Amino acid sequence: MTGRHLWPGRFGLCIVAVLWLIVFLPLSVAAAPYAALVMDARSGEVLYTNNADTRLHPASLTKMMTLYIAFQAVENGEITMDTLVRVSSNAANEPPSKLGLRAGQKIALRYLVRAAAVKSANDAATAIGEAIEGSEAAFARRMNRTAKAMGMTRTTFKNAHGLTEAGHLSTARDMSILGRHLIYDYPQYYNLFKRKTADAGVRTVSHTNTRFLESYPGADGIKTGYTRAAGFNLVASAERGKERIIATVFGGRSTASRNAKVKELLDLGFRRAPSNVALHKPDKPGVARSKPEVERLTTANPNPDGRQGKSIRVASAAVKRSLRPKARPGSTAPPPLLVADAVKDDIDDLVKQAQAVDVPPEVVASEIAPEDSPLPRMRPESLFLASTGDEATAPRPEREVVTRLSTSGGRHWGINVGRFPTRFHAEKALLKTALLELETLDGTLRKVVGRNSGFDANFMGLTRETADLACRRLQARQVQCFMIGPG
Repeated sequence: MTGRHLWPGRFGLCIVAVLWLIVFLPLSVAAAPYAALVMDARSGEVLYTNNADTRLHPASLTKMMTLYIAFQAVENGEITMDTLVRVSSNAANEPPSKLGLRAGQKIALRYLVRAAAVKSANDAATAIGEAIEGSEAAFARRMNRTAKAMGMTRTTFKNAHGLTEAGHLSTARDMSILGRHLIYDYPQYYNLFKRKTADAGVRTVSHTNTRFLESYPGADGIKTGYTRAAGFNLVASAERGKERIIATVFGGRSTASRNAKVKELLDLGFRRAPSNVALHKPDKPGVARSKPEVERLTTANPNPDGRQGKSIRVASAAVKRSLRPKARPGSTAPPPLLVADAVKDDIDDLVKQAQAVDVPPEVVASEIAPEDSPLPRMRPESLFLASTGDEATAPRPEREVVTRLSTSGGRHWGINVGRFPTRFHAEKALLKTALLELETLDGTLRKVVGRNSGFDANFMGLTRETADLACRRLQARQVQCFMIGPG
């Protein structure tokens, strides 16, 4: 009797569950609008669009920007992959998918990055944002500034993880642009997006889209996303030979149907893309800081909370506070000359000024030239005498004043950090910039090139890669910079 009474109830529950799975769940997801875009990653050419500029919920595609800024922050010395991040209660309480972090727990940034990239962990994404910018709100503002710098014109971020929030919107076009930047701006980290599993410190995590990666030839990322409001989203990339295609889908009805659609779009892309296309990488944006943040970093303690990896900010603040090098205590060197009567061609004087800069103890002393280091010799063909500034030979079309010799060997690239009204101002800019960016500019040739319209401040003797890195790091600190090619 008991069994006969229970059977109708169980049968009714089964009917309701089946109806929910077959009818109501698909209907709720179908409400998410569909959008798609296919791009040739090599050139950025768009090969196909459908509703690609409609602002929709990106869901966890958001984490592509969170991770991009994490890579950027590591590159620029704001934080390191080994920095221990203290997990806040805000991060620990994020809804799934999550790594399972506890409030107060400390975990290395590298594990948070793996969890966000592979498992799409919301708690890890929030912890990354808070570690870099101090709060998730401040991190969201940096996300928006970075998006604008990339040309993502219809994207607004409100959080680091992508859970549904009013105004947190993007487009298929913008997310394709972001995916392309991840591929080419940080190739050293891009392999994270195709790992089937990863060690996230507290446990091993599995990829959210292993089936797609295993079933589509050449697929190597990038990111999935799902919320009820967004539907099933995916930005995918695949490479075959010299061709690379990015396909983006918003509003898929299920994981299986979304993956099938993305495969179809990738196939379309490989059919339409030319076989031979010159690789044209996107312009890499600098660190997108707001004006108040720049002022705060250069006037206040740049490392108030004791977080690691802040030496670049310290160097920036030091130069801002010491507009002119000061003599060391007890030094018998004469006081600095006024611009009106100063002739700054004296290499010996410039070296002493560089040694006398008032640098905070946080800056490693070994990075500053030792006091007893041998002085470089003036080039025989120099146009000016170091002691008087008088012309030694007849002027050439472009006059050069060499302030430091290079040990660069066959390196033929350089950077320009501005054109100035006087030779003194150009030399001062070179000195300040060299102290600001010790890592990439140490050992370079500092040159002042006289032109009709002013004096160019140049660093020469770099490789192309080092010149590019130096410019990006300086531009991130609001210092004007452009590369100078060979010849």
